[in-house]
Amino acid sequence: MINSAFGHEEGDRLITVTAKLIQSCLKQDCTFARMGGGEFMILLPSMSSEATHRLKIDIKHTIESFNLANHDSLYAVNLSIGHSTKETEDQRMEDVLNRAEAYLQRRKLLNQNSTHSAIVSSVMATLYAKSQETETHGLRLGQLCQRIGEDLGLDPKSMDDLQLLSKLHDIGKIGTDDRILNKPARLTPDEWEEMKQHPRIGYDIAMTIPHLEHIAEYILHHHERWDGRGYPVGLSGEDIPLLSRVLAVTDAYDAMTESRIYRDPIPKHMAIEEIRRCSGTQFDPNVVDAFLRITETWDEGDDPGNEPGRFNF
Repeated sequence: MINSAFGHEEGDRLITVTAKLIQSCLKQDCTFARMGGGEFMILLPSMSSEATHRLKIDIKHTIESFNLANHDSLYAVNLSIGHSTKETEDQRMEDVLNRAEAYLQRRKLLNQNSTHSAIVSSVMATLYAKSQETETHGLRLGQLCQRIGEDLGLDPKSMDDLQLLSKLHDIGKIGTDDRILNKPARLTPDEWEEMKQHPRIGYDIAMTIPHLEHIAEYILHHHERWDGRGYPVGLSGEDIPLLSRVLAVTDAYDAMTESRIYRDPIPKHMAIEEIRRCSGTQFDPNVVDAFLRITETWDEGDDPGNEPGRFNF
């Protein structure tokens, strides 16, 4: 996820920093190596299980101290540690390694959600800081998506997924150059091609997080068009996931009725008319019909677009 959000150079730096922190705790002869990805292994000859447990605690304390000293960092270093000891001559090393791996996997299950949630929060905070994206944008979309979802009769799980999607759909913009995100003029063709990569980057980020995997496809396709002329894949019609189609309408409405760095907002009635005009080309006609039914009953206090905010579309 660090690679997807902040680039491979930052991912490499994280691996190097973590390796040095672990290495600083190793006081005896041992073999310490990176096994691939974000995993390391330490072989500790003639060390008891109790001593290994104490080493694990030392490593965790070292990581915690590092994080406290670097509390302004984009994210915290976090480790899950599993270990096992060969106690008798007849034990196979393969079995010892398998037990250590099983222990590690249990620790990951206990640790993963909180760690990834913290990283997601850091990524979103960085996105808000580097672009015109705001948290209120996601809140407004969430309100409007909920009303459309209710009108369409979506089940509770889909409604929950739609709320999550409304907040995280643009998470991939963390990988887009700040100058493009905040450019006050029209983008060049090359800049537009880079901007169009943010759904793929968002998909990659979501796929690294177990409790976001289920919305990764929705993030990937939230800029597809009903007529197949969208991006990044060019899906059309009902091949586009329904939740992506709902978000496309709400995101377009919110984009038109809020300030941009390169233009002023348009009146709400004009934005609603534009959504109507694009039914069957850019947008799913059924979703547009639901949107129009909702907006027909709005009074000034009901419109989620009344809340202030600035962001990119």
